This record gives sequence, structure tokens and C-alpha cells, in this order.
Amino acid sequence: MDYKTKIRVIPDFPTPGIRFKDITTLLQDGAAFRQAIDDLAAAFADEKIDVVVGPEARGFAVGAPVAYKLNAGFVPIRKPGKLPGEVLRYEYSLEYGKDVLEVHRDAISPGQKVLIVDDLLATGGTAHATAKMVEQLGGEVVGLGVLIELTYLKGREMFPNCRIVSLAQY
Repeated sequence: MDYKTKIRVIPDFPTPGIRFKDITTLLQDGAAFRQAIDDLAAAFADEKIDVVVGPEARGFAVGAPVAYKLNAGFVPIRKPGKLPGEVLRYEYSLEYGKDVLEVHRDAISPGQKVLIVDDLLATGGTAHATAKMVEQLGGEVVGLGVLIELTYLKGREMFPNCRIVSLAQY
């Protein structure tokens, strides 16, 4: 499937010059959404994934159904203050500032094979922070699956030893 035909591009959002890739149109199309989930899950079906992690919030919409297809658990990676238990907190740099992600400390066990799933790979900052948290908890990141990859931002370079599957590249 040509996923680009299912992803709406909105010019000048959120700022002039940006061409925002909107996945809500893909999510609204039941057949396209199902195919995207099936394709991401199939790409990692032989990896024996224990846990899929998805960063807030669009990573939930994509990661949870991929986990279901892989018969794996799902772990949400959240913004600060959203998780009730003991958390591992990870601060990371963005192009213009810093951000923070959290995960429950007991969400991933040492040795578990973990797949990171999100809607977008751009500069790689969020995925890299997520991978670092998984590794700190003892998990092994076996891959990264995304709907969209903005190849010109070179986020893939942050994962030289990680298999990356993207369904649409811009």
C-alpha cells in the first residue's frame, strides 16, 4: 500500500514552512489502519517480541495494536506526572529545549525483547530517549517501527545497530 496517499500533509502547521504529516486520516480509514498495523507487526513477527513500547500519545494508537498482533505486552511511555507508580525519568534535549519521558520501573524486565513503535521518526530524539529507558531497565531493543520517517532529518542515524521499519518516507 502507498501509505502516503492515506496521510494528509498540512502546510504551515504548527509554524510557517512546516509541512505537518497528519496520521489521523490514515487512522480513520479502517482498511488502511489495519494494513499499517499488520505490516508493522509482520516486519517483526520473527523477533519473538516480549513488549512493545509506545511514546505518548500517538505511539499508543500505533503501538498497542501492534503489541496485540504480536501477542506481546504493551508499555506506555508517558509525559511527566501521568504514571501512578515508581517511575524511571529520562530528560533529553530537543532542537529548542528539553523534554522528559517516564516509564514505570517495573514495566520491563531484564532480558525482555522490546520493540519501539511510534507514528513518526524525525530527529530521533523521542525514540532515542525511549530506547535509553528500555536499556536502563534491562530490556533489549530489537527494533523500531514507525508509520512515517522524515529521512531528511536523519533520525535513523541515532540507531546504527537497530532494525528500523518505516511505512512511508518523506
